[in-house]
Amino acid sequence: MENTARVKSEEMVGRIDGRLMKNKVIKGIFLAATAFTTIILMVLLYRIISQGAPYLSWDFFQNFASRRPEQAGIKAAVIGTIWMMSVVIPTAAILGVGTAIYLEEYAKKSALTRWIQMNISNLAGVPSVVFGLLGLTIFVRVFGFGNTIIAAGFTMALLVLPVVIVASQEAIRAVPNELKEASFGLGATKWQTIYRVVLPYAIPGIATGSILAFSRAIGETAPLIVVGIPTFVAFLPSGYLDQFTALPMQIYNWTSRPQVEFHNLAAAGIIILLAVLILMNSVAVWIRNRFQAR
Repeated sequence: MENTARVKSEEMVGRIDGRLMKNKVIKGIFLAATAFTTIILMVLLYRIISQGAPYLSWDFFQNFASRRPEQAGIKAAVIGTIWMMSVVIPTAAILGVGTAIYLEEYAKKSALTRWIQMNISNLAGVPSVVFGLLGLTIFVRVFGFGNTIIAAGFTMALLVLPVVIVASQEAIRAVPNELKEASFGLGATKWQTIYRVVLPYAIPGIATGSILAFSRAIGETAPLIVVGIPTFVAFLPSGYLDQFTALPMQIYNWTSRPQVEFHNLAAAGIIILLAVLILMNSVAVWIRNRFQAR
């Protein structure tokens, strides 16, 4: 009996040691993967900052694009990006949140609504160039907007719209049913419940998902290329039907030049783009934490 118990004890210890060894191996693999990606990211950041930081100056922000690297600036691209986002943000936010509210609060659960939601989720993973082709067909050619701010803005709004809808739906689903039932019990209508109970509770999730989607719109280049946005613009737009350029297009233009100085200017533009993206993501985190604290 003692020998049998000893053998079972040794087998159990061996199994535990084997599991601990597997755990260490898997932990080491995950640690190596994390370290590899972190090193690659740090190398890229160092390369970009070392190349672009010397070119960051007040003249760089004040000058227009130029064929001479020492006179080239990013003023038109920054202002053009602001104009484009002034179309993207309200369009995607209103349509996205409105669609999410209808699908979650008003639409009856049926095969049709499930089919619509499935297609919205699938659209969130469609390559951005497909949305560029859609914008080229509808806004540039059918509506005749041409390669203007409003055409590019609507195209980028379509690009981020599925992400905004999905994020808004998840935020609305997270609202406890007890809050809505209490609102109905006090005599509130459906819209009053949505406006005064559901939306305030869902704002953190909606805002976070929307801001991250808008960050994607700022950094996308393929849809703008397909729509035909110019890469060289030496003027500021005065309206939504004017031509413009954006930060990704200006960076793309500089990287396509053979001169090393233009590549350094592209690195400086990437630093600005990264700063904008980090700022927007920080705002999203701040909004989420602020409303969650409430």
